[in-house]
Amino acid sequence: MTASTRLTTLTRIGFATRGVLYSVIAYLVIRTGRAEGPGGALDYLSEGSGKVLLSVMAVGLLAYGMWRLADAALNIEDHEADKKGAMERAGAALSGLAHLFLTWQAIQLVQGVSSDGNSVQDSARTALTFPGGGVAILLAGAVVLVVGVVQLVRAWKGSFLRHLEPKMARRTWVKWSGRAGYAARGIVFLIVGYFLVAAGLDTTSSGVGGMDAALSWLESPVDVIVALGLFGFGIFSLVEARWRILQSVPVDRLT
Repeated sequence: MTASTRLTTLTRIGFATRGVLYSVIAYLVIRTGRAEGPGGALDYLSEGSGKVLLSVMAVGLLAYGMWRLADAALNIEDHEADKKGAMERAGAALSGLAHLFLTWQAIQLVQGVSSDGNSVQDSARTALTFPGGGVAILLAGAVVLVVGVVQLVRAWKGSFLRHLEPKMARRTWVKWSGRAGYAARGIVFLIVGYFLVAAGLDTTSSGVGGMDAALSWLESPVDVIVALGLFGFGIFSLVEARWRILQSVPVDRLT
């Protein structure tokens, strides 16, 4: 088995890990009213699972993050050479970095170190200590808002289905789980983007937060509806783990 094949296999574990994390996020909102992001879901899983599971999830998240960064750098998903393609590759880079951060969180949990605090708020607070930090946060908020809109457009058009094997892409439940998932993610990203833009304008990080803050901001029953959508995204991610068409990563070039 080549290095490229091994990375592709581990990336599928990353898709499955993403599916589990989103399912846990939805479960916590619906059953307990507890709002968490992917990092909080990892922390929750660490309470009742062994180090073996977390280690496997860390490996999957690492491979997924590398695969997304490879897409951004080498265009392995064949994005168009236009503004839309450039935005898709930029989104892949951001996703890759986010999943590498989740990998680091998972490794910490394996080592018995629990993650505390609001990482998004901490980052915003640090940014505000530098000249032009408010502008940087405004730009970050604008990017997140664009990502949110892109997620909603994908939900409307169903363009995410083109990455699946045809036999699964034609199934109604797969299409609607993906649509619900991308719509819910779009709403969450729009809220997070709003938090960032408001923080940039006010030059304070107190209102900044990630997915957990966005879900906490929503009132009942809207939070439950969005959580159901995130559960749909978890299901769709598990489908992708098995039936997504993955382009091989040229590991030598990536290195």
